[in-house]
Amino acid sequence: MTDRGGKIRLFVAAGLEPGAGVALTPEQAHYLFGVMRQGVGGRIAVFNGRDGEWAAGIAEAGRRGGRLVVRERMRPQQAAPDLWLIFAPLKKARTDFVVEKATELGVARLRPVFTRHTNAERLRGERLRALAIEAAEQCGATAVPEVAEPERLGAVLDGWDERRRILFCDESGAAPPAREALQGAGAGAWAVLVGPEGGFAPEEAARLRGMAAVLPVSLGPRILRADTAVVAALTLWQALLGDWR
Repeated sequence: MTDRGGKIRLFVAAGLEPGAGVALTPEQAHYLFGVMRQGVGGRIAVFNGRDGEWAAGIAEAGRRGGRLVVRERMRPQQAAPDLWLIFAPLKKARTDFVVEKATELGVARLRPVFTRHTNAERLRGERLRALAIEAAEQCGATAVPEVAEPERLGAVLDGWDERRRILFCDESGAAPPAREALQGAGAGAWAVLVGPEGGFAPEEAARLRGMAAVLPVSLGPRILRADTAVVAALTLWQALLGDWR
């Protein structure tokens, strides 16, 4: 639920077409009518991740609910690039940052993984999904990344489809610079993999370097904090292979 540059945008689950009614959740009603002081006749933007962005009018307003009526489509659906982010959960605020920035930078799927050195033991997928929705509302996206259930890194690699390449942020110092490596790589299905605050265990890094689908890269001469590395790697990929070109 976001006021983006004066335009209120809401993510909704309902299908969107002219004349469709959309029921508001109690949280959305509180935001629209209690926080943003909107009322019947007000106009907002809605999207559902499938049908693009639409204008909608407020038809009913109440303390714990309300109803919108969909008017006309303002923008077609814009899919995110076929890019996943695989990341080890961090401390709460930093995990929140990773989800928010990955959504803004345009990933299609978020895959949390537990590694040997992962510090976070609990992860609430529902909360991460809410953070991704809020970030999509804020940045003007019409798609919200899927949030996968957390898995062990080994299990993810066991079932890996090698048609999707992995950009492995390797801290060893032996990998080529990311920009140089990506310039010689093709577009298509990719995943960016960033490790935990303690880095990958030696056996994890060795397994990754031995996989045909993996492209180990360096993010520069300084050791980056894990959440910073996510932003750096996604930015480089988008600039060289993604929808920033």
